[in-house]
This record gives sequence, C-alpha cells and structure tokens, in this order.
Amino acid sequence: MAAITALQAYGSDDESSGNGSETEDKQEDSVVHLKPLEKGNSVMKIQDRMMLNAAPVVDSKDEVGASIGIPVDFAKKEVSFNPTYEQLFAPKVGPVNPFKTQQALAHRNTTAGYVEPTHFNAFTFENQRKTFHSYGYALDPSSESDGTKIVGLVEEAKKNEGKTVFETTAVRPGDKRKKVRKNDPSDIDGYLGPWGKYVDEKTVSVPTEEEKEELDEILAKRSKKGKKQEEKAGEEKSTLHIKDAYDYQDRSFLHIPMDLDVDLKSTDPPEKCYLPKKLLHTWTGHTKGVAAIKLFPQSGHLLLSCGMDSKLKLWEVYNKRRVVRTYIGHKQAVRDACFNNSGDKFISAGYDRYMKIWDTETGECISRFTNNKVPYCVKFNPDEDKQHIFVAGMADKKIVQWDTRANEIVQEYDRHLGAVNTITFIDQNRRFVTTSDDKSIRLWEWDIPVDFKYIAEPNMYPMPSVSLSPNGKWLGFQSMDNQILIYGAQNRLRLNRKKNFKGHMVAGYACQMGFSPDMSYVVSGDADGKLNIWDWKTTKLFNKFKAHDGVSIGCIWHPHETSKVITCGWDGLIKLWD
Repeated sequence: MAAITALQAYGSDDESSGNGSETEDKQEDSVVHLKPLEKGNSVMKIQDRMMLNAAPVVDSKDEVGASIGIPVDFAKKEVSFNPTYEQLFAPKVGPVNPFKTQQALAHRNTTAGYVEPTHFNAFTFENQRKTFHSYGYALDPSSESDGTKIVGLVEEAKKNEGKTVFETTAVRPGDKRKKVRKNDPSDIDGYLGPWGKYVDEKTVSVPTEEEKEELDEILAKRSKKGKKQEEKAGEEKSTLHIKDAYDYQDRSFLHIPMDLDVDLKSTDPPEKCYLPKKLLHTWTGHTKGVAAIKLFPQSGHLLLSCGMDSKLKLWEVYNKRRVVRTYIGHKQAVRDACFNNSGDKFISAGYDRYMKIWDTETGECISRFTNNKVPYCVKFNPDEDKQHIFVAGMADKKIVQWDTRANEIVQEYDRHLGAVNTITFIDQNRRFVTTSDDKSIRLWEWDIPVDFKYIAEPNMYPMPSVSLSPNGKWLGFQSMDNQILIYGAQNRLRLNRKKNFKGHMVAGYACQMGFSPDMSYVVSGDADGKLNIWDWKTTKLFNKFKAHDGVSIGCIWHPHETSKVITCGWDGLIKLWD
C-alpha cells in the first residue's frame, strides 16, 4: 500500500488537478520518511527503496559462505580448494525444523542412512564366507573388531587354530600315500615310472562274509529274473464262429465267392472309382483297439484284424459279414500280420516278442519264432519260390530274415539307427524299402545286408506307415509332419515333389494310408478318427468325415470295388464305407 501511495503522490507533472492537495495530505499521513524526488526519477527506484526498508534483515547465501571462510558456489558439486573437516561438516546455518525427529535430522546420504565407502578384498571376503559355511566360524567383520574376534563356533575355531578354508585344504587325506618308485629306465623289466602302485594298495579285494551273503542274494534274484524271460510262448488255440465251415461242395470259407456282382478273381482294377459317403457295416468283437487290418490276397473277400486284446479275427467282407474265426496265442497286443500269396497261411507279430505262423482255415499255429526283441512289422517274400522266407523289422534296429523250414535266422540287415517300422517289396520283389525311427529311408537288394540307397534329409520326419500303389509305380509315405509324401517306386527311389497330400493330423500315430484301385484317390486315417480322401491329380482334399471315436489307424480301399473303404480304429471297431 505504501508503494501505491507513493506512486500516486509523485506522479508526472502533467497530472495536476484539484484532487492533488487531498492526495498529498493522505501521502503525508502514510509516508513520513521519504524525501521529495527530483523530476525525472523513475517509479521503480521508489519501489526498491520502500521494499528494502520494509523487509527483515537476512544474510544471503554468499554472505553465509564468506562468514565461514568458504567461497563456495552452492550450485556446484565440487570444491576447488582443500577445506578443513570443521568447514565441511559444520552444522547447517539457519533455524532448525521443529517437526523433524532426531533420526530425520541425522546426516545421511541414502534413504536408509549414511553409508561410508570402504575397500574390501574379494578373496578375503570369499575366504571368510566359505570358512563360515564349512566350519561355522569366521573373523568378525565389524569395525569395532581389531581383526582377531571370532564369530560363530569359537570352540571349533580353537580346535583348528583359527585357520581358514584356504589354509586348511592344503593337506588332504590320500595325498601323502607313498608309491613304489623304480624310475631307472636301464632296468627294463623292473622299470615302473609313473605307473608304480601305492605301497599299501590292494589289487585283489575279497568280500567279507557279510558282503558275500548279500552278493549271493543279488545273484540269486538275477538268475530268477533271467528264467522268467525264457518262458514258453502262450498256448495257441482257435475258435470257429460259423456253423457251415464247408458248403455243399465241401469248399471252405477260403474259397472265393462267385455269386457276387463283382468278379473277385479279376486282375483288372475298376474303371472308375467314387468317393465313399455312407457307413455300410460295422464289425464288432475286439474288446480293445484294432492295430491293423489286412485283406485276403487277390480276392479281398476276407479281412484279418490284429487286436490290442492279443487276438486276431477273420471276418467276411461280403454276404452276412460274420466273424469267421478267432486266433488266440499271443500274450500281448498284436502289432502286425501278413498273408502269404495263397492266403492259406498268415504270420502275426506281437508285443510278446513272438512271431507265429497260423493255418488260416484250421486255426492251427504251425510254427513260432522269436529273438527276444519286439517285432514291429512282418512280411512274407512275395516270390512264389520264397514263400518259406519272411522278414521282420525289429525294435533293436535290425531287419531279420527267417527261414521257416530250418527255423533259423538266415540273414540280418543291420544298418538302421532306430526301430524299423515298415518293410515294402518293390521292383518285382528284387528290392525292398524300409523306414525307421531314425527318420531315414533305406533301399535294399534282397539277401544283401548292405543298403544301396540311403535317403535322409534334415527336414525329414519318421515315416511309420508305407503303402505301395496298385500299379506298383508309387510308394506313399505317411510322414509325422502331417503330410503324405510320394516316392517313385520304379528305377530310382525319388521324391515326387508335385504330389504332397496335407490337411490331416497324424503326428505321433502310424496311421495307414492307401490308394484307390484306379489311382484316382488317396485315403488315410488320422489322429482325430477322421477318414481323409484326396484327389490324386490335384492333391486337393476332397472329403473328410468322422469314422472312429479314437484314432483311425487303418484304412484300405478294396481292390475290386469302386467305392468301398474299410477302416479300423482304437475304439475297437472295423467299419465298411461305401
């Protein structure tokens, strides 16, 4: 208010009116110490003088710094001279905050308090830490200690004379053992050099009586286990499920039926095939899943199924579609089966490590073979003069060739690096193709145990199922990266990059794939229980429908039918689609 009044009193000379005397009277009352300013002085000078007189007397920062003898620029973080301790750590100038506690007023450089910088040797720290961890004592690291105070187990420290880990590990038991020294190289027979034994070393250790009893018990248990593995094969038997095993002409169920619309003896495939659309029949009888299905050779009027309930069943494909015979003889699930050329015999492979040859008509088990390894696939040699020989892909990476007449292994093909999954004969049965868990394809000449072609690419996956096309020109490989690859089966085994069938999910399952007889379609099951049908020419997925509740593992297109496909799954069912 005083500044405003002064401005009103000492305005410019132009502002002179009748009110001037009243203003001057008021100014004389409020401002008594000001002298009249000369003409031309600015209003700001008046204001500055009045404010200096009105404000309390307070020392500036520069004056404070000068008062303690330190010309410090408080905006900077460094001092350009050597101040004394008293100067640096003098108390702050100014009034004390009455609301701060003693702890808050204490000098600190971190949130928690004041941290003093110190230099500590890393080796000393680790040495003391490991000593405390191992022996339970260490030197007191606090500043009050003079370097001799022990914290932890004081008695243990007295026993070890206060030595640390670094000092006590120099002596270890066993380091002081004396060796027999014969280092004279001129002594040819007696020279030992660095290979001399210890003086107290015993090279032959005899077990004590207690140890001997324990060893005898262990050996007895092992011998018992070994005897269990050499148990005999399960008892083989067969059950006939139909009354009329022979017809009025004394023909068995193996006889190809002639009273059908289809000529099952024909060698020519159907001219045109069509997509299957509806379920025609369901065969039930297996109590567990079905692992594989095989059609009777040439005619396909009978169907053989391999069950995980350790049974094999023979079914009629036409007429009443009954179960004809059950073959019981395996102790565990049946993995694979294969008919001979005439179909009067077939061989089965089970997880009980046995391969058995059965008489299809009578159900009698003719012979059995084992090498104490699980067979994954079996195949008779398709040549008429080699029907007594079969090959089996084993879990121990080998392909074993057996002669059924001599009941012995006549050849071993041991080149794969994983369990052998499939064996497929090509090129008029002179060669055969095998696939394995080692993600490779190998091509073999018959009876020559060295593969003459080996296919293995970094981008290849295992191929647990392989099918030969009806015309014998192509091989279909079910790959574990959810696609079907096609290789040429004639001359050179080469990948056909144009034929690549995708759209189904088979990763982890050996789902069988197949071809239609006229080579128009490709079919395959998948892990979701669906049946997938592709067009051969365009590789387009034509149709996909639910066939089984579990995995649809097996799939065969009937060689004489235009649209009949047989599937099997882990739900224990076998279905006929048309």
